[in-house]
Amino acid sequence: MEEDYVFKIVVIGDSAVGKTQLLGRFTRDEFFLDSKSTIGIEFQTRTVDIARRRVKAQIWDTAGQERYRAVTSAYYRGALGAMLVYDVTRRHTFEHAARWVDELRAHADKSIVVMLIGNKADLAGGRAVAADEAAAFAEEQGLFFSEASALSGENVERAFLRLLEEIHANVSTRRPLEAADELDGVINGSRRGATDVLMLKGTKLSMAEEMSIMETSALRRASSCSCSS
Repeated sequence: MEEDYVFKIVVIGDSAVGKTQLLGRFTRDEFFLDSKSTIGIEFQTRTVDIARRRVKAQIWDTAGQERYRAVTSAYYRGALGAMLVYDVTRRHTFEHAARWVDELRAHADKSIVVMLIGNKADLAGGRAVAADEAAAFAEEQGLFFSEASALSGENVERAFLRLLEEIHANVSTRRPLEAADELDGVINGSRRGATDVLMLKGTKLSMAEEMSIMETSALRRASSCSCSS
């Protein structure tokens, strides 16, 4: 079954906050105790139904290490959503959230939807960041907020689906003319950065082809682009 939308999402935050584990829990319902730090960029996908539309979430797991930040900034292009993760037991990872927000705003589209996630909420005894404090920061920055546990799975599904729902709401309310112009630009190759948008036609992609769609934005497939929002 073909997808109606492809949403590119980046998962960002400091190293070892559990970004890869959250992604694995959402996409495959898996958790690995011996997970290693991500090197560079990895991505996973999951297709879900939102508002009676088939939505493929293409989720990019960006390394949190300083030496990779210059590399990962290029991957923000075309992202419609971001999951900013911190560790509730390590306060400095929360304090760095403002820096990650600044980086997003410098490199991503202004309309990007951002969800702040406090991971490892199951470790209540070691908490170093109060939920109220994080919620206040999220409100101040215009972010959505949730705490979650990749280990137990608590709130992981809900947080990702909320992010996808908000992205869908943004995309589906775009003006018909904008959608038509964007499609025309992709077909004719006339829009600058046309590689940022990809129409999926239900074909199976190889890993090399998957890697070529790092800058994918959301676009309905041609058969369903009726210019109605």
